Amino acid sequence: MPANGRKSIFITGAASGIGLACAKRFARAGWFIGLSDIDKAGLKAALDAIGPDNGSIHSLDVRDRDGWANALGEFGRETNGRADVLLNNAGVARFGVLEDLSDADCDIQIDVNIKGVINGARAGLPLLKAASGRLINIASCAGLYGSPKLAVYSATKFAVRGLSEALDVEYAQHGVSVACVMPWFVETPILHAGASGTNENMSDALRKGGLEVYPVEDAAQVVWDAAHGKQLHYFVGKRAKQMRFATSHMANAVRKRLRSQPLLSS
Repeated sequence: MPANGRKSIFITGAASGIGLACAKRFARAGWFIGLSDIDKAGLKAALDAIGPDNGSIHSLDVRDRDGWANALGEFGRETNGRADVLLNNAGVARFGVLEDLSDADCDIQIDVNIKGVINGARAGLPLLKAASGRLINIASCAGLYGSPKLAVYSATKFAVRGLSEALDVEYAQHGVSVACVMPWFVETPILHAGASGTNENMSDALRKGGLEVYPVEDAAQVVWDAAHGKQLHYFVGKRAKQMRFATSHMANAVRKRLRSQPLLSS
C-alpha cells in the first residue's frame, strides 16, 4: 500500500520489541511504516497490528548490504523516494563474561549492532536527503559505561553513540539530522538472552539486583520525541538519565560501585 503523501519511517527489527512498539506509535499518528526484520512471520503479524494500509514489509538482515539496497528500493517506491525517519533499531546481545562467549557470540553482536547500523546509515541517506529527514540510531546506556557480562554489547553501543555524534555533523550538509536514543533496560527479547554455560538471563539478573526494566512503550515515545526534536542524545527511563549524569560527573564512583557489586551479577 503506497504512502500517499504521508510521513514515512523505515524501522529495522520491527517484528518485536522497541521496533514493533515504534511502528504502532507512528502508525497511530498517521505515518506510513516500513517494517523490516529477519523474522518473516513476525513481520506479517506486525503489519496486521498496525493495519495493512499503514505500511509495507521488507525481509532484511541488516548485515547484508545488498539486502539494504533491495529493502530501501522497495520502500522508496512506496514513498516517492523519501523517508522522513530511518530507525536503526535491530540489535542483538549475548550475556556472559567475555572469556565464556564463543567467537560466534562476539561476531554476531559486532556484525548486527555496528555493521548493521553503518549499513543503514549509508543505504538510507538518499531517502533521508530527499525528505530532509532524521536518522535515529538505538544505542543503550551500556554505551555510557561498560556493563559487566555485556562487554561486547557495550562496545557496540559505544560505537553506535560515536557514529551518531559524527554523522550528526557530516549529514548536516545534506539537511539530515541524527539522534541517538539510549534506553535503560527495556522489556524486549534481548533481555532473555542467556549467559553462556548457565540458565541465567539478563532479565532474571536485573530483577534479582532490584533494577528497573521499562516497558517498550516508553522507548517508543522517546523515539517519537526524537523524530520531532533537534537534540542529539535522548534517554529512556529515569535510570538512564541518572546514569548519564553519573558517568559524566562521577565516573570513578560508578567504576567503584560496579567493581564492588557488578551490575549484572548472578
